[in-house]
Amino acid sequence: MKYHPINNQLFIKNRAKFTAQMKPKSIAIFNSNDLFTTGADSTIPFEQSSDLLYLSGADQEESILLLFPDAIDEKHREILFLTETNEHIAIWYGAKYSKEEATNVSGIKTVYWLSEFKKVFFDLMTEAETIYFNTNEHYRQSVELETREDRFIKQCKKDFPAHKWEKSNQILQHIRGVKEPEEIDIIQTACDITEKGFRRVLPFVKPGIMEFEIEAEYMHEFLRNRSKGFAYTPIIGSGYSACVLHYIENNKECKDGDMLLMDVGAEYANYSSDMTRTIPVNGRFTDRQKAIYNAVLKVKNEATKMLIPGTLWVEYHKEVGNLMTHELLNLKLIDKADVQNEDPNWPAYKKYFMHGTSHHLGLDTHDYGALKTPMKAGMVFTVEPGIYIPNENMGIRIEDDVVVQENGEPFNLMRNIPIEVEEIEDLMNS
Repeated sequence: MKYHPINNQLFIKNRAKFTAQMKPKSIAIFNSNDLFTTGADSTIPFEQSSDLLYLSGADQEESILLLFPDAIDEKHREILFLTETNEHIAIWYGAKYSKEEATNVSGIKTVYWLSEFKKVFFDLMTEAETIYFNTNEHYRQSVELETREDRFIKQCKKDFPAHKWEKSNQILQHIRGVKEPEEIDIIQTACDITEKGFRRVLPFVKPGIMEFEIEAEYMHEFLRNRSKGFAYTPIIGSGYSACVLHYIENNKECKDGDMLLMDVGAEYANYSSDMTRTIPVNGRFTDRQKAIYNAVLKVKNEATKMLIPGTLWVEYHKEVGNLMTHELLNLKLIDKADVQNEDPNWPAYKKYFMHGTSHHLGLDTHDYGALKTPMKAGMVFTVEPGIYIPNENMGIRIEDDVVVQENGEPFNLMRNIPIEVEEIEDLMNS
């Protein structure tokens, strides 16, 4: 791994939070992600299951975590199963975890090789009444591939039809949304790496540069700071492309007079950062660009103040909509008649700001976390309003990552990343 080791006390705490909500005499199983082939003998770079990482820190393929708080034998209350390494694997692919290394990473004392899983699992299931399956129930999930988790669940239901089953996701949604201090520190590191990338790019951007050249500058800075790279596919869109919300081709020339929207974020230790900044390609905002930029910035700053304990997700987004409506009226992009005659299900402001303002951030860029209950201290959210005007070839979005705090104002993890018009212009022209 490129990143510095994480104190295993984080994973010990996370497991304790999960097992505290398990039913009596129940087992929970978490499988690693698959290695996916690209054809021939190549594979896509491995990305671990965020749930398995959250509970164990095990950043290795073909891993299984078993939690059984009521196991008769105390050593079987937490078990990590791993592929047994050997000299051939070490020479060709690099050494995998030894049992001792796995214990150091996870804090789990009992580590077995994967070849022992079926025997151990069958034995423990004779003591259990319920099994927790780790289904993917993220509100934005659209996965069509059958995963290792899916195959395990299918086989388990066939082999143990008399057992009851529960969903681990309901527990994970509850506990993953509130971050431990160690997690916030890791996300802060990811944000700091993103800051370095942005500062590198500012003086680099000029008319005639290609969007993918800017992407390369970010990647260079991320990699040299122990990041694997982007936490998600970067959006680097100039001119009209900034109005395409999920534009990822990044293949156009940045032209004089255009604005450049960059939605990028470094990962660090598998945690995400998520930043958006919009800058003038030529290093100077026009009056029109400045007016729209400052309107978006004002909405972002006001929205951030609302991220406090007790805030309801639905009400928060309604209030942000009211803030944006006010700014769009001032910019004369909409008028009072548009507001008076608006469809309540698609308010007038949605013509220029059609996406949500915030999402949870953590191991996943769109992280697990409660959305129907009041916000809690320790939750980390993005704040990302935007105004998109296709007929002016201009889209402006600004995004920071913010921690909800028990007392006081929300804490901005991107507080040091340039955001004001004057600072951006100064750095681009230095």
